[in-house]
Amino acid sequence: MTNPLINWWRSSQFRSALKQGNLRAARDILQQIETSGAKLSWLEELFKKQLKTEESLAFYRQEVASFSKRLNLVSDNKLTPDAAFIDFIHKSLKLIEHDEGKLQCTGIEERVFDDFEANLAYFIDTELEKISPGKLKDELNKAIEDLEGLKQGIDPNYNFKLSAYVYLLKYFPENVYCAYLAWFLIYEAGLLPDKIKILDIGAGPGTIVYGLALLLNSSSGFFPPPKMHISYYSFEQQDLLQFRGLQFWRKYIEPQQTATNVYFRFDTNDIFDYSNNSKKLPEAFFDFIVVSHCFFYQPQQLRKSHKIYSQMFANHLAPGGYVLLIVQGRKLFSSYDVVESEDISQEEKVISMFLAELKLKLEWYKFVTSTGKRKAMGKDFVIFARENLSPQKYISPLQQQYLGQKYISNYAIDDYIILARR
Repeated sequence: MTNPLINWWRSSQFRSALKQGNLRAARDILQQIETSGAKLSWLEELFKKQLKTEESLAFYRQEVASFSKRLNLVSDNKLTPDAAFIDFIHKSLKLIEHDEGKLQCTGIEERVFDDFEANLAYFIDTELEKISPGKLKDELNKAIEDLEGLKQGIDPNYNFKLSAYVYLLKYFPENVYCAYLAWFLIYEAGLLPDKIKILDIGAGPGTIVYGLALLLNSSSGFFPPPKMHISYYSFEQQDLLQFRGLQFWRKYIEPQQTATNVYFRFDTNDIFDYSNNSKKLPEAFFDFIVVSHCFFYQPQQLRKSHKIYSQMFANHLAPGGYVLLIVQGRKLFSSYDVVESEDISQEEKVISMFLAELKLKLEWYKFVTSTGKRKAMGKDFVIFARENLSPQKYISPLQQQYLGQKYISNYAIDDYIILARR
């Protein structure tokens, strides 16, 4: 056969392949025709152009997909855990991991917490000194009596004029300490974004955002200050708790040279009225929704709040977002009529029931304890605290002066830190 005959035969086979829809065969035959040096027919030229167009489209699709992936990585950029900083926090807090679910913590990061506590003490003392002695005593007694209900399993109202100051004196340092540790565990796991949107349910004076701010302050000297952007949404019933928290923030955090970049939004509402206020909260928006120590003693309120929390998680948590729960160990177990013990299977069962009510899936949990035990130590705790735990050296004198407290407070912790997802 001569070359013209071969070319004619190839062109015939090419047309036949196209008619049958066999594009792979048509592409192979076209390559043979081009290799032979024969002139392409108009149909062969048209098919060649189509192939080049499809190759270009495939290339651009790949580039767009790659670019979109890079954009997603940027928008979900997490802080890279620094080994030296992590080691420093472990040593400062004297962290000991007894088992997979239990973490003992007896120390503090003194550089940051001493400064925080001294400024907090000055703020509270300055504010309370503005009130006349007679009125001060009367208002303090009302707020103290309300908070004392916790010892009898009664949920406080925090609705008295000085409730915010009594809370700042009695519970704020320890709860910030716990929030600090919770954010550290999240940072250590590589889950802390540099741009983070937080919904804090039952926020009080902003304990959660203070814990994060102090953790970032602790990182000074280990790596350049991260360019954090924190959108913090406080959902809290008592406006004075929100106001005092913001007031102290403006006096203490904002003047710092490395002040945390936080944008506040305050929603002063009762969670039990959520159905009438749900539209105020952006849908599928928050990277972290936090419930810290806002769990009730009364069974009816407890179950109702769990139902509302699960609705809030479903409506307002961003895709891929996390729920952070912080609850006192004794309160968690008592809500299911279970006695605390070292039985890990029992612990896992309680947490499983807890998360099932909230319609959440466990990511991980830690019981963080000063004593290294799951069960309360009782009267021996006073001796243990004096010998092993860091004192609240600036707040304790004010507790004695304003609350009538007879002992020195220490930084103690006995909480479950639970990270979960929808």
